[in-house]
Amino acid sequence: MGGENSSIINELVLVGFSSLPQTEIPLFLLFSLVYLVNLLGNTAVISLVVLDSCLQTPMYYFLCHLAFLNIFFSTIVAPKMLFNFLATRKVISYNFCLAQTYITLFLESTECFLLAVMAVDRYVAICYPLRYLLIMSSSVCLALAFAAWTIGFFASVVPLYFAILPFCGPYVIDYIFCELPVILHMFCDDTSLQEALMMAGSAGTVLRPFFLIILSYVRILVAVMRTDSMEGRKKAFSTCTSHLIVVTIYYGTGLVRYMRPKSLYSAEGDKLISLSYAVIFPMLNPFIYSLRNKEVKGAVGRVMGKILKSQKIP
Repeated sequence: MGGENSSIINELVLVGFSSLPQTEIPLFLLFSLVYLVNLLGNTAVISLVVLDSCLQTPMYYFLCHLAFLNIFFSTIVAPKMLFNFLATRKVISYNFCLAQTYITLFLESTECFLLAVMAVDRYVAICYPLRYLLIMSSSVCLALAFAAWTIGFFASVVPLYFAILPFCGPYVIDYIFCELPVILHMFCDDTSLQEALMMAGSAGTVLRPFFLIILSYVRILVAVMRTDSMEGRKKAFSTCTSHLIVVTIYYGTGLVRYMRPKSLYSAEGDKLISLSYAVIFPMLNPFIYSLRNKEVKGAVGRVMGKILKSQKIP
């Protein structure tokens, strides 16, 4: 069975948290709620930007793309994970496993580029405030967003298509969903080339956007420190706080997962980390961007006012 070709595989075992059966029902209830809040929160962000003209600015345009990405990522992972919490046979079809691998890698790459684009947007807003709307015109924003998704696709899906090898048994995935680092260990042939390509791809899709983010914030810091007004400095930093928190969480999670010493590795710990970036953090992003944001609170009030007004009986 060890050399069996993956073309005849129908399904694989997806272990999840079955080694801790007493936790499965509580985890199902918890992550059902998390997933629901994720859908509602990110959909609310997109709806607010569409319905309120005051939020139709470059920053919120890119935030809509991030919200859509969060919904997409969680939806490709969470429903199957929740189903397997309750299922007796914890399996995933071979085709859906491959689909998860391609899509999660694509979305992870795209998120890196979207976060870099959002950092550039903050740089232009703070360093060139009078020319901000001229520089970040609707056509430029559309081009930047299109570039983030396109580069994310060609930097992840296309190389992966040529790197995928036939699977060998046992067809057991000790994880909560299928992604490249996990299925890499199931390939029949030597994976040295695939691992080297994965490292090279990570350098391009993770490190380059990260360096662009760092460069943008260095320039922002220099510009802000040249500002004489303390109020101006405070306002400039406040516009970057939410983005910095999201970047720190996203890259911090990646560093914990990929850069920690092998002595600290544990399968259950990896599953918890994957739950964090696939389900929990996408839920938190709308709150990070809106809880202390007066523009979003104002937009909520205006949209609710319009809805209540339209429902009044003449």
